[in-house]
Amino acid sequence: MELDQIRKIVELMQEHELSYFDMTTADGVHLRLKKGSDLEALRSALSSASFAPAAAPASAPAAIATPSSPAAPAVAAGSEITSPMVGTFYRKASPDAPEFVKVGDAVSVGQTLCIIEAMKVMNEIKAEKSGTITAAVAEDATPVQYGDVLFRIA
Repeated sequence: MELDQIRKIVELMQEHELSYFDMTTADGVHLRLKKGSDLEALRSALSSASFAPAAAPASAPAAIATPSSPAAPAVAAGSEITSPMVGTFYRKASPDAPEFVKVGDAVSVGQTLCIIEAMKVMNEIKAEKSGTITAAVAEDATPVQYGDVLFRIA
């Protein structure tokens, strides 16, 4: 995939106000674009690609282009707990409170995992199944979109 093609996709995302784009081509290239401020991930992905990196504008989506292959890195074990809404993700009830859950904690159905603030309303996100938290994916006090992975549970 050429850098010009990626730039065109980014322009279309901005034009149509998209926050997430995921595509796999017939030749095995997987492209995932997500709006956000993760410029370091963008720079590392671009530097490992076969073309020269260009400076990305601050509002550009983070891009990860990798060929699909059996040697691709494995995703953390377990199922994903995703965001049911758009808002701000919080791991604690207040800045001085302990986190609801940490990696390695056993959780049960109905246990509060985090809070997502949407329109000044604090929405508790509860576990839909029992298991052990294997990864805390979302960063505390950051915006999340519908479907973003918050935690992984096994």
